Amino acid sequence: MGQNTLKESMLKKDEFTVTWELVPGRGAREENQEFIFDGAKQAAESDKIDGITITDNPGGNPAISAEYLGMKAEEIGIPALVHFTCKDKNRNQMESFLYSLERENVNNILVMTGDYPVGGYDGRSRPVYDMDPTQVLEMVTDLNSGLEYKDAFGRSVGLKDTDFFPGAAVSPFKKLESEQMVQYYKLKKKVEAGAKFIIPQLGYDARKFHELIQFIEMNNWDIPVIGNVYVLSYGASRAMNANRIPGCVVTDKMVDKLAEEKEADDKGKHARLMRAAKMYAFMKGMGYAGVHLGGHGMGYEDVEFIIDKGEELAPNWKDYIHEFDFPMEDGFYYFQKDSETGLNTDKPASKDYRPKNDLHNRTFRVMHHAMFEPDGFLFKPMQLVCSAIDDSSLEKPFEFMERVIKTVSNDCQECGDCALFDLAYLCPMSQCPKNQRNGACGGSRDGYCEVYPNEKECIYVRAYDRLKPYGEEEQLKEYQIPPVNWDLHRTASWLNFYMGRDHSGKRMGITPPGSEKSGKSKKA
Repeated sequence: MGQNTLKESMLKKDEFTVTWELVPGRGAREENQEFIFDGAKQAAESDKIDGITITDNPGGNPAISAEYLGMKAEEIGIPALVHFTCKDKNRNQMESFLYSLERENVNNILVMTGDYPVGGYDGRSRPVYDMDPTQVLEMVTDLNSGLEYKDAFGRSVGLKDTDFFPGAAVSPFKKLESEQMVQYYKLKKKVEAGAKFIIPQLGYDARKFHELIQFIEMNNWDIPVIGNVYVLSYGASRAMNANRIPGCVVTDKMVDKLAEEKEADDKGKHARLMRAAKMYAFMKGMGYAGVHLGGHGMGYEDVEFIIDKGEELAPNWKDYIHEFDFPMEDGFYYFQKDSETGLNTDKPASKDYRPKNDLHNRTFRVMHHAMFEPDGFLFKPMQLVCSAIDDSSLEKPFEFMERVIKTVSNDCQECGDCALFDLAYLCPMSQCPKNQRNGACGGSRDGYCEVYPNEKECIYVRAYDRLKPYGEEEQLKEYQIPPVNWDLHRTASWLNFYMGRDHSGKRMGITPPGSEKSGKSKKA
């Protein structure tokens, strides 16, 4: 694989990129951290590994900084792919970390939502989620183009271009049509925001790996996809099967298979490594640009075995497809099955799921059109009323009235930059624990939220189900929603809309009649 950087390797059509995932733990000089540094040194001396991947606070637990480890890996001489997540940092700190990475020539980042925090000093950490991955990708794209901003004196300042190579994650392993389609809708936004490569979530269904490649080809995205190959132990399989590691799909059938294998003299290790080698082989055959190798406690010799055996098996990759038939029960597939190969045809499957149209949704649709669409009969009267109330003594009572109405209907958090219009009248700030404004995270299971399994449905599953009866579900992929403008926090979102201050008002080009305040925030 020579002297190519990780980026060059991914982009070369005739190369198959290999990265090795190293998982940091808690502490500065503990045994786990030494394992990472030893692994980085072995990878740097190898001619088989193109880079190491470093996770960011895996499982939502605190760990040594992935950004720091990425810098140290580059010093050692192996390219690093740093996981850059949204859960613990606000937008200013993200920007600061990006400057540090750029300064140290750590340019490969995988932008993800991140696991919901489960631990921390003296109790659970407060999650941040100030931006979602699509918004972070837009920030990175702007930095790569030379970000321009206004300084404290109102002067225009342009930064030097950065050289980040950002990627994004997606899960093709979802059971419900609604759950799967919102994953692909968000993937479209990520690609449009600047994602340069894709890595899927963890699963063991060959048809789903094939589906992702087909979906990307169908959309004419010339973007490398790096397959996720995880050496799955019996213990890890049980944890994933029980949904203790959100987003990872391991079926009952897969757990039973591993239970049989662990009875062997080597506790099933050879079978696990051979499974990984066969995944390497079929992914190379399907058209993946490389593989991302991971597994708890996996050493360099295991990685080398998977690569060598995978290359050996690759010419006959189709012979192993039948060994990866671990579908979710009654699971949705985007394409019809090819019974001859065990993979997919190029014909999309029927999306015949018909959700019920609930009364809450119908009521909100009628009210929304009347009040917030320019051709609605209440739009102009509301605009005139809001224009008169704005910056007057009536503003606080008006804000209180709106707060009561929206708290009752949507548990309003008073962000002042409302996204109800964008999400079928569901609030991502109060009803999504990760505050995702541009699509679902990858942690849902059977349609339920990662944080509230079997209790609360994913807000994007609900939104899809509300929109589909009207044939409007694809609006969930149509435009990028900016992060909340916190200048507007605890102000009346209706005033901000009709005055053209919030993102919806700006997108619709709304300006209040006869007002010079249009487009300005009073707190700016």
